[in-house]
Amino acid sequence: MLMSPNTTSGKPLVLAQVSRLRFRHLQFLDILGKTRNLRLTAEQMHITQPAATKVLMDIEEMLEARLFDRLPRGMRPNELGLFTLHYAHSALDSHRKFVEEFSTLKQGGHGHLTIGAISGSAAHLLLTAVAELQRLRPLLVVKVLEQSSDQLIVWLAERKIDLMIGRFTEDSQRDQFQYERLSGEGLHITAGMHHPLRGTQAPGVRELSNWPWILYPTSTALRKVSDDIFSSAGLSLTSGIVETPSFLFALELMQSTNMLSLQPAALVDKYVRRGLLTRIASELPNRMPDFGLITLQGEPPSTAVLAFMDVIRDIAEKAPKTA
Repeated sequence: MLMSPNTTSGKPLVLAQVSRLRFRHLQFLDILGKTRNLRLTAEQMHITQPAATKVLMDIEEMLEARLFDRLPRGMRPNELGLFTLHYAHSALDSHRKFVEEFSTLKQGGHGHLTIGAISGSAAHLLLTAVAELQRLRPLLVVKVLEQSSDQLIVWLAERKIDLMIGRFTEDSQRDQFQYERLSGEGLHITAGMHHPLRGTQAPGVRELSNWPWILYPTSTALRKVSDDIFSSAGLSLTSGIVETPSFLFALELMQSTNMLSLQPAALVDKYVRRGLLTRIASELPNRMPDFGLITLQGEPPSTAVLAFMDVIRDIAEKAPKTA
C-alpha cells in the first residue's frame, strides 16, 4: 500500500522489492527526472498519460514511498525521489556501456576506452601507454580528452570518461574517487627567447612579480602553486595577467610579448631545446603535487580500463624518477 506523501512504512526495503523494478521503470524514472512532467514523459515513452500515472504509482508502491510532489504545473522529486533518479540514471548508463562493449566484443573488437588527462608529464606517460595498449589490443577504440583536473573530475563523476590521469583539486573528492599515484612533476618559469630576463642570475620573487604573467585558471592545481609562490611572499601580480588553460595560446603570447608563465617541465622542455622558449633560472619552488590514476569509488573497472591501468603503471615504474 502506498504511503501518504509525508510518511514512510518504517520498514527497510528488501531486495525482492527493488528487483521488481524493471528496465522500463528505470527508463520512465530517468525521463520523468529530466522532464518533471507526466505528459511529456508519456509522449517520450509512447504511452498515454493515464498509463504514465499508473507506472509512477506502481513504482512508488513497490518502494513504499512517495517520490514526487504533484504540483499544478509538473512534478518535483523529493529527497527519496532524487536518490532514486540518480540510481535509475546510473543503472541505465551502466546498461548502455554494457551493450556497447558487448556488441564490440561480439563483432571481434575489444571495447571502448575514454581517458581524460592533464598535460605535461601525464601526457608523456599517456602517449607511451596508449601506444603500448594499441600494440596489445589493436582493435580497442581509445578516446583521449585533455583538460585540467578540475574539469576532468567533473566528467569522471558524470561518467563521460572511464578514468583520468590528474590530481584532486579538493580534499572532499577523496571520498568519491580512488587515487593511485603515478609520478611527480617539475615546473619551469618560461618566456620567449627575446625576454630581458634571459640569462640573468636567478631573479627573486619580487622582481618576477613586476612582470606580466600568463596563468592557468584559478581552479587548477598549477594556478594554486603560482598563487602560493607570490602570496607567501606577501606579493601580488600587478603588471598584467592573461588567464588561459591553453598551452598553445600561452606559447604564442610568450613568443610575441614579455610575459612569463609557470609551466610543467615535461611540457616546455622540447620547446626550450628547439629554441622556441627560454627557461628563466629562479630559486622559486619548482614542484607540482604528484599526479595519478583517478577512478570512481565502488565501481569495478572494465577490462579495457584494467588493461590500460596495468600498462601505464608499468611505464610509470620504469620512467626516470623525479626528485
